[in-house]
Amino acid sequence: MPSMEKIRNFCVIAHIDHGKSTLSDRLLEFTKTIADRDMQDQALDSMDLERERGITIKSHAIQMYYNHNDGEKYTFNLIDTPGHVDFSYEVSRSIAACEGALLLVDASQGIQAQTISNLYLAIEHDLEIIPILNKVDMPSAMIDEVTEQIVDLLGCEEEDVIHASGKTGLGVEEILAAIVDRIPAPTGDPKAPLQALIFDSVFNSFRGAIAYFRIMNGQIRKGDLVRFVNTGKEYKADEIGVLQMDQIPQKMLGTGDVGYIITGIKESKEIKVGDTITHVDNPCEEAIHGFEEVKPMVFAGIFPVDNDDFEDLRDSLEKLQLNDASLVFEPETSVALGFGFRCGFLGMLHLDIIQERLTREFDQNVITTIPNVSYFAYTKKGEKITIHTPTDMPDPTLLDRVEEPIISAQIITKPEYIGNIMTLCMEKRGTLKSQHYLTQYRVELTFDIPLAEIVFDFYDRLKSVTRGYASFDYHPDSYKPADLVKLDIKLNGEPVDALSALVHRTKAEAFGRKICKRLKELLPRQQFVIAIQAAIGAKIIARETISALRKDVTAKCYGGDITRKRKLLEKQKKGKKKMRQVGNVSIPQKAFLDVLKLN
Repeated sequence: MPSMEKIRNFCVIAHIDHGKSTLSDRLLEFTKTIADRDMQDQALDSMDLERERGITIKSHAIQMYYNHNDGEKYTFNLIDTPGHVDFSYEVSRSIAACEGALLLVDASQGIQAQTISNLYLAIEHDLEIIPILNKVDMPSAMIDEVTEQIVDLLGCEEEDVIHASGKTGLGVEEILAAIVDRIPAPTGDPKAPLQALIFDSVFNSFRGAIAYFRIMNGQIRKGDLVRFVNTGKEYKADEIGVLQMDQIPQKMLGTGDVGYIITGIKESKEIKVGDTITHVDNPCEEAIHGFEEVKPMVFAGIFPVDNDDFEDLRDSLEKLQLNDASLVFEPETSVALGFGFRCGFLGMLHLDIIQERLTREFDQNVITTIPNVSYFAYTKKGEKITIHTPTDMPDPTLLDRVEEPIISAQIITKPEYIGNIMTLCMEKRGTLKSQHYLTQYRVELTFDIPLAEIVFDFYDRLKSVTRGYASFDYHPDSYKPADLVKLDIKLNGEPVDALSALVHRTKAEAFGRKICKRLKELLPRQQFVIAIQAAIGAKIIARETISALRKDVTAKCYGGDITRKRKLLEKQKKGKKKMRQVGNVSIPQKAFLDVLKLN
């Protein structure tokens, strides 16, 4: 085992698409952690989804060995982190397990909002920051200007900024040397009781739940009896080891090491990310204060297409939660969709990714309801109710006020786009808090915007009004009173609970019209007239009508074998089965999905 002085634990933080995964690939190549024949782009991104979208979703840990020019061999534990605002929770966990961070800035794009928020996270944990200017080989690189931005932001010297290129491998040697020279070795007492922080976990169908941990104090041996402090459960360490491209078993791990533990846990909920592992016979006095509980921002219902798959969906969500601790869910029922789960997500990209992973990794066909955020409702008696779904909204006669979550949004852009951004934010009921020029060509705008307004299309529209030259980051700020109403969608007088939504009164009519129009296009004509209505309480604010239709599928069978008619009737029966019965109007699966993608 390496001595503590020869260990360096660090993570890579950057804005999305600034070249973290590419630079990690070069580090792995240079330290010969991966054989050339096994090398592929985004080597640490294990999910197909990550490769397709070119983003990192999960943080990944890997161990490398580096021979420094002082003749010593050092052990590096690298934790690659995601860059998108929705996955900042993953970043906070990685930072809690490290002593240093490589701060990566794209020379052609400069400092972006997410870079700043991740940097603040790292500084809060007293991490040693090594600034790296990446993509310096690009024709559009603004080396001097971006170096100046980094110096302003960090207060470091110009010569501290390492110039690198993840594509060509320029500067990789310098980075590795800087990791040894600048990042401190882990501190901790090898003789103290075991204290290890779980920063991630995965589920393996053969070996059960596997926890990834970083040892803060003490040491662990194979076969030790260990306790997970928060859950209070005790297990035998069947296997411990270090993480390279594969899991490498070891007899013992000491203070400062990053590794994995397999205890044969079958139940995914028995491992909590952020928990502390200690010995049963010599426990540590207190758990490690790792990182805060996750706060979901967006809620949506996830329902199985076939109600018989409810239990399978529960299993799939539990396994996903093990791999992604920021997913929260609880069972709920809907008149239209049957049994399902109310899930909390960190943002729209997170929701999208979870939906994709359910389909790909667990083969689950699901319906997702309109995403919304949670509100606080106060009744006239002074009771406070948390509202996750429109159905939780108390009767208007008992209601005193509703408060909605407000976020503080940080947008960094070029000065010529300020007007467009102002218009967009005002339309979203935002108020400008401050405007601050970082440099002559970059300005930081801070807005207070209701979270409900940015849930849908805000990020896409921000990108289009600024031609991609804006970066966006946000954090929850406060709750403020808002004039919200519950909008019901009715089919022939029957409300469809899966389509109801909480909207601001000023936008209710436009929203209702939009949904009715969309439903008229999507719903198949039936044998009777269908009235589609949007209503607030008893008041109808929009209406569309679908005229009736009669179809005789066997009309063309004027003779021949009876099986021809039967075949046609069977086919028709199959089509009907796919439809969901809501009152007396069948809503096909596709219509649900398309209406929910309305925004």
